[in-house]
Amino acid sequence: MEGSQKQGPEPVYFTPLTPLVFLERSAAVFRDKTAVVYGETRYTYQEFQARVYRLAHALRRIGIQKDDRVAFLAPNIPPMLEAHFGVPFAGGVLVAINIRLSPDEIAYILNHAEAKVLFVDTAFASLIEPIREKLEFTRTFVNIADEEESGLEGPEYEEFLQSGSPEPIAWSLQDEYDLISINYTSGTTGRPKGVMYHHRGAYLNALGEVLETGMNSDSVYLWTLPMFHCNGWCFTWGVTAIGGTHVCLRKFDPAAVFALIQQERVTHFCGAPTVLISLVNHPAAQGFRLDYPLRVVTAAAPPSPTILQKMEELGAEVTHVYGLTETYGPHTVCEWQAPWDALSPEERARKKARQGVPYIIAGTDLRVVDEQMRDVPADGTTMGEVVMRGNNVMKGYFKQPEATAEAFRGGWFHSGDLGVMHPDGYIELRDRKKDIIISGGENISTIEVEQTIARHPAVLEVAVIAIPDDKWGEVPKAFVTLKPGMTATEEEIITFCREHLAHFKCPKAVEFGELPKTSTGKIQKYLLREKEWAGYEKRIH
Repeated sequence: MEGSQKQGPEPVYFTPLTPLVFLERSAAVFRDKTAVVYGETRYTYQEFQARVYRLAHALRRIGIQKDDRVAFLAPNIPPMLEAHFGVPFAGGVLVAINIRLSPDEIAYILNHAEAKVLFVDTAFASLIEPIREKLEFTRTFVNIADEEESGLEGPEYEEFLQSGSPEPIAWSLQDEYDLISINYTSGTTGRPKGVMYHHRGAYLNALGEVLETGMNSDSVYLWTLPMFHCNGWCFTWGVTAIGGTHVCLRKFDPAAVFALIQQERVTHFCGAPTVLISLVNHPAAQGFRLDYPLRVVTAAAPPSPTILQKMEELGAEVTHVYGLTETYGPHTVCEWQAPWDALSPEERARKKARQGVPYIIAGTDLRVVDEQMRDVPADGTTMGEVVMRGNNVMKGYFKQPEATAEAFRGGWFHSGDLGVMHPDGYIELRDRKKDIIISGGENISTIEVEQTIARHPAVLEVAVIAIPDDKWGEVPKAFVTLKPGMTATEEEIITFCREHLAHFKCPKAVEFGELPKTSTGKIQKYLLREKEWAGYEKRIH
């Protein structure tokens, strides 16, 4: 029609999606229900909301405006949970920083994100003191005195909250694709990249988490997964959405986990396979058996069937998911099929070790492709790169358009993970592109070798990498951590592998000791590789 203008959606049938509404709803519906537990501290949903509003008002009072970045350096304590709502309520963008990074890495993130405010747990003030002069944009520091009193120059968190009002804060979201957080990657192959999450993606992935894990208002979630890691896989928002209870845990400790499971009747927690390994091998696991359902969600490196089976013996139901920082955490789930219940424990564990199919909120956009972006045969054997797209893929890398374009080439997000597609449509990872071992022209999956070694009764954890070899180019080497009180020799491990694998896949060397890990439990293979290859380069030169 002449003179007509294009109109946006009518408010009567459209509301921009944002996880902020989850807290407002739960505070109205579950007013006096326990929202947060931390030691002796307990907050109801109304008290939780009031603290969030205080934080948002206080941030506005010091000048935080729309899209300003606000950083937090803290473990899984209530202020970190409150930040996931208070910062965006103020209009800001949350930057949750890994507490295990070096001062230099933290300085890079704060400067790259142009963070105006830094909230820091006083236990980590020593990481900030040597870099304060290097910070280009951060002028306000707020101390979170959770365990230690002394910190940086600036107000204490509770004092800061008191400067803000507990009354509702005026807020609006015009565009659901506005940023809600920036999560920096681990930076194992260079400087960390800032992965941008928007309100819509956070809303949908939070609902995806509670839907896929069967959570409801009776659920009690234990914070074993760091909140700084993909915003706790969006469970920060998801648990709040269904009016569940957050049980905060400052530091992962197997004994504390077993105690809290019993005291608070925890129904859900998440963690990398290394978390599960430490639990099943802890003395508290002896004779432990649950009398109610506990859902454990695991991701990162594919868990070995052995560990999955041991967790089930404790009475826990393990759900295996897979994703990356770039996909708000999990993107796929090993969706369980009823007929698999009739399989043997070992066969069930093998099924459960697969990465599976897309989350409901992600649709069907998951493929395994070759270099020409053609789908590989769904034969469970032919390897290709796992690519995905959909509602829970990042908006892009902050201030890095070229890296974003490379990651999104061909209209799909390229994970860098190699996998196979099974005939039933479930994917299974075989390796990271950089981890695959090509020995004498043969591809060797480090995951396959690791899962074989993990079946040895003396092995606690294992990592397999490629090491240089004059004849074959590269060959496998295993790094093994033994169970306490157990022994094994290099020869025994190699012989065990030869009994279960083709000989060319077996490690040519085995080294025993502790494995280097990130704060989220991922084994840092690049550190093992650097040591082996640096020694080789030195020798040949």
